[in-house]
Amino acid sequence: MSSTPSSVTVDSDEPDSGNHSGAAILRRVLVRNRRPLAIGTVLVCLHQLTETAVPISIGVIIDRAVETSDTTALIVSIVGLAALFLVLTAAWRFGARFIVTAMQQEAHRLRLEVAHRVLDPRGVRTDLRSGELLTVSTSDAEQTSWIADIVPRAAAALTAAVASAVALVWIDLWLGLAVLIGTPVILGLLQLAAPLITSRATGQQASIARASAMATDLVSGLRPLRGIGGEKTASARYRTVSRQALASTIGTAKATGIYTGVAATVSALLAVGVAGFAGYFALQGRITVGELITVVGLAQFIIEPLGLLASIPGYFAVARASSDRLALVLDAEPLRGAGSQTELEGTDLTLDGVEYKSLKGIDLHLPAGELLGVVAYQPQDADALVAVLSGQLAQGAYRGVVRVGGISLSDMDLRLARRTVLVEPHITDLFSGSLASNVTAGAGDAAALDIQSALAASAAADVVDAHPDGLDLEVTDRGASLSGGQRQRVALARALVAQAPVMVLHDPTTAVDAVTEASIAEGIAELRHEGAGGIHTTVLITSSPALLAVTDRVIVLNDGVIASIGTHSELSRGDANYRGAVLR
Repeated sequence: MSSTPSSVTVDSDEPDSGNHSGAAILRRVLVRNRRPLAIGTVLVCLHQLTETAVPISIGVIIDRAVETSDTTALIVSIVGLAALFLVLTAAWRFGARFIVTAMQQEAHRLRLEVAHRVLDPRGVRTDLRSGELLTVSTSDAEQTSWIADIVPRAAAALTAAVASAVALVWIDLWLGLAVLIGTPVILGLLQLAAPLITSRATGQQASIARASAMATDLVSGLRPLRGIGGEKTASARYRTVSRQALASTIGTAKATGIYTGVAATVSALLAVGVAGFAGYFALQGRITVGELITVVGLAQFIIEPLGLLASIPGYFAVARASSDRLALVLDAEPLRGAGSQTELEGTDLTLDGVEYKSLKGIDLHLPAGELLGVVAYQPQDADALVAVLSGQLAQGAYRGVVRVGGISLSDMDLRLARRTVLVEPHITDLFSGSLASNVTAGAGDAAALDIQSALAASAAADVVDAHPDGLDLEVTDRGASLSGGQRQRVALARALVAQAPVMVLHDPTTAVDAVTEASIAEGIAELRHEGAGGIHTTVLITSSPALLAVTDRVIVLNDGVIASIGTHSELSRGDANYRGAVLR
């Protein structure tokens, strides 16, 4: 469960479930943008037709007006040519607008879909790290949307090639056949290189994602790294990953460059060959001067659409590689299913035979209203317990059952599960926005009295009072504008405002001083237990004596099992290991 529920609306013509393979995603992009893409494609094809008509018109003008010295025909032809250019320009302008708009809107939709999937309360089963997910939701979403530009451009280029070939056939059969036969042969040969480019592009995007993931981890953990003097080691690791990404990018660029160069050269050779033969035919008298100029103009013009057709497989390979990476997220299975239980029957917490990572068969029962302390001699035990109680583990990832009010977490409706158990991890993030928006992120309709009580209990009221803007103080992303202790207190206030029946706090006061820590301990006990009518159950996973002193009892985890149980006072007096771990 999370203290910050997601609320993302995705404008999609397809439900979240189902097959999201790379090819299926590309098809879906085209289908749900079919109207603007159809209009845009017709307009850019019209643009290419009018482009093809320009050299034809010039040839006709020379044969029928210039060589005949017909002034009237020349004036009419010039007016017609001007109208042709007007249609040409308007068709391109409006066609491109439809296509670019569809492409940008689709990139936005894909970003939302990835965000919606990542923030799904059921979780997402994927090996991608946060930095890689960021890359998928940004650059991969953008490159997948290219398909909305690739298809219209390919249609327009093919229209230009066919129109030019038909015009050349009209002038001379062999010139037209050279284009009609040469174009598909060239494209077929170049298509053989598409799998190589797709493979290179996929590898490049994966390596860039790994570098982004490591950069994200390093930035978020910069302060701890400085504390242990690990900057050089972390920098060396990032340098290695970054160089791998650079090498992959250069390799992809080389392959794409060679492909594009060969495609442009072959297309140009075809156009030059057509123009050369046309000159020879003109010398033989097989075609007129105007037709020669038309052929030369078409030969020069056709280089662009042929080059575009030749480069389309490369662009498509990049879009396909990105869509495959999107599919890794959109088609990922949820970590947990949705139960059917919608009503909570109590707030007592029970763990029966829980085994996960270092935990070895934990049996524990917390009556409703208990404030329990947990001391873990090994950090991995605490992390494992937090993971199990969070409800975010995949079904079957751990053995045993966790129940609240006698109901298993896996049997609860997702909304009920998220309302029931709130786990505030040791490392928490704030979001860009005001202090107020961060504090109420888990309970947007919280009353002012609830907010003030939570601020007081968490000692976050000091953070608010320290700034003239109070709760309106703007917080930068990840709370970087606040100190570590301030971020921790604001995050704790956010958790307390949610008023979850069961709350698990993992080391909530590691960044505050002893006096503030004691104040927070009393505040948590008072807000959640002394004035809550015995309905709240709280688990404090900590080694802080101030926090443990306010608990009803403490359990000690050692080597994955419950080693001892008692009050903080009893354990402090009678357990040397406990004293060594807590009373330092």
